[in-house]
Amino acid sequence: MADARRYHDLPSPFAMKRGGELHDAHVAYETWGTLDDDAGNAILILTGLSPSAHAASNEDDPSDGWWEAMIGPGKPIDTNRWFVVCVNSLGSDKGSTGPASINPDNGEPYRLDFPELTLEDVANAAHCVIESLGITRLACLIGCSMGGMAALGYMLQHPGTVSTHISVDTAPQAQPFAIAIRSLQREAIRLDRNWNEGRYSDEDYPERGMSIARKLGVITYRSAMEWNGRFARIRLDPEERPGNPFGFEFQVESYLQAHSRKFVRHFDPNCYLYLSRASDWFDVAEYGDGSVHEGLKRICIERALVIGVTTDILFPLEQQEQIAKGLEDAGADVEFVALDSPQGHDAFLVDIEHYGPAIGGFLDRLPR
Repeated sequence: MADARRYHDLPSPFAMKRGGELHDAHVAYETWGTLDDDAGNAILILTGLSPSAHAASNEDDPSDGWWEAMIGPGKPIDTNRWFVVCVNSLGSDKGSTGPASINPDNGEPYRLDFPELTLEDVANAAHCVIESLGITRLACLIGCSMGGMAALGYMLQHPGTVSTHISVDTAPQAQPFAIAIRSLQREAIRLDRNWNEGRYSDEDYPERGMSIARKLGVITYRSAMEWNGRFARIRLDPEERPGNPFGFEFQVESYLQAHSRKFVRHFDPNCYLYLSRASDWFDVAEYGDGSVHEGLKRICIERALVIGVTTDILFPLEQQEQIAKGLEDAGADVEFVALDSPQGHDAFLVDIEHYGPAIGGFLDRLPR
């Protein structure tokens, strides 16, 4: 299979925020477009929890990426103008060092010996990539979902390295609902007997736990409006129903099962646990003496676009408003866009009809 990933070796040791360090670690990334001679046209994209660095197709890997409709020549993030970098999160299993990687100290997978991971660590690893490319100041930093939180951490830890920011469906801190959902997801994985304190194998794999975790996630990524519109109360045909008395009866149940089946073997359970917990831990208030607003006011950028969607229950619209207000009070020229999309939190992945013009328009208005 084609593979466009490149790899950057992190400093060894690489210190982690909550203690511990990594040796001989690296992160995977991909690029699109051409970097200007003055390195002034660089855009960095930080992703949600599970995506890889393959955000769009390119010459080395022509397969569609997770943001295929957004990135490319003539698309909203126009690679005829911008040099785009997407970094796979530290702690992931999509090429970057994480709990599934080999620990150089003993030749075995890290598993739960991987140091405690924060989104600040994710941001710092991405910053190392950008520095290695000779980029001292990003034209724009884009963060989606979990990546939006990491982007806030990036700007707080590396002031003066970002000119503009696009915040997409994210939050300055996890709210109780999001923490509760992720806690249940982690519990489902940990209670699967095959998880075995992180020491599972391909033969004895916590598939049931991962399946439940994914279903819980998918339920929160979309809105009740979309569930009603897509499935209503439509029942499966009798021949499609399993024989047990509590088996699937409705189409929405079958959909969740099929969706989870595609995911469970494509993301490492321990990586899922680490990145999920890192999302819960992140809190801009740590940088503002206990105040989210004061923490956001410490971010110094020129302009920002903050996008939220009214049907997002995981990162509700008021959290996007909070980000916009904080960045504005810090002195940034802020555009706030509230989209009325039925797709909920996942709208930025599928509702390109609305997200594309907002993001593309903002980038088009940046000085050349």
